[in-house]
Amino acid sequence: MKIGDLEIGDDVIAHPLLGRAVVIERDGVPLTAMSVVDWERPREIPVVAAPAKLPAGAGARVINAIAERAASAGVAALRYAGPYPTPALYRALLRSFRASAGEDVFCANVMARAATLARDEVAVDFAPAPHRRVDHAHGWSELRDGVERVSVAGNSFDAGTGVARIVGGRCEIWFGDRCYAHVATVDGAGAIVDGPHAIPACTSQVVGKSFPVPLRAGIAELVADLVAAPLGADAHRLLVSRPLTWADLGARVAAARDDTFSVHAALWDAIAPLGMPRLAAAIAEALAPVVAATVIAGATESTG
Repeated sequence: MKIGDLEIGDDVIAHPLLGRAVVIERDGVPLTAMSVVDWERPREIPVVAAPAKLPAGAGARVINAIAERAASAGVAALRYAGPYPTPALYRALLRSFRASAGEDVFCANVMARAATLARDEVAVDFAPAPHRRVDHAHGWSELRDGVERVSVAGNSFDAGTGVARIVGGRCEIWFGDRCYAHVATVDGAGAIVDGPHAIPACTSQVVGKSFPVPLRAGIAELVADLVAAPLGADAHRLLVSRPLTWADLGARVAAARDDTFSVHAALWDAIAPLGMPRLAAAIAEALAPVVAATVIAGATESTG
């Protein structure tokens, strides 16, 4: 099976994590393995052994291909039966499926499932609703109910109110109620008609400064309340134990690298004038998905 520049093998192998699996290759080089899919009539969302080894955007293409095949075969819904029902997987699935329950339900037992390498079904139905991908010179666009996602020069913009968002066809970066940068504009068919433009360097006075330990501890408490309940204690511990700094992160609001968490300094400029409670809440909201992903990555590495 050829999907983009990936080749999904036909030969079934025995995999220590997945059991019956097939190999995913790129240019003849094995990248990882995936549980077996019935491509004529997919009934289960497959488990990928090491999704981080796939090229950017490749996992979403595989998911969308499964949704397309399932829709064509009249399959009403698929379920995930793997050990890693993560927030990242749930959000990726929403680009090609409609879910019967929210992220909190899907991710409720993620730590326990990772620890036991669970393979029973997660009781959330995903009804096929594939998007249409339109490639352009700087990435691609995903169309479903209009333009829902645009990838430009490695940065992704989604319809909605996130930091990197699509506003009237404009791919913009927002912090608080301020538009920080306009990166590109796409038309209704997903083609770029303006840009891409470089994201300006952040000149905030707090770039490079570290958060004092008491403030980091307070933010850790807020983050623990925002992540899925099973992750709360580990998220709090991790954030308290690692440095937290202000940085210029381009299109991202928060990041984890080299055992350090960072928050975009533009958040300070946009929200600090509104008061420290508002700023602390905004920082926690920015950090929550990054810290949660770091916690989950640690758990999957220990069991993989």
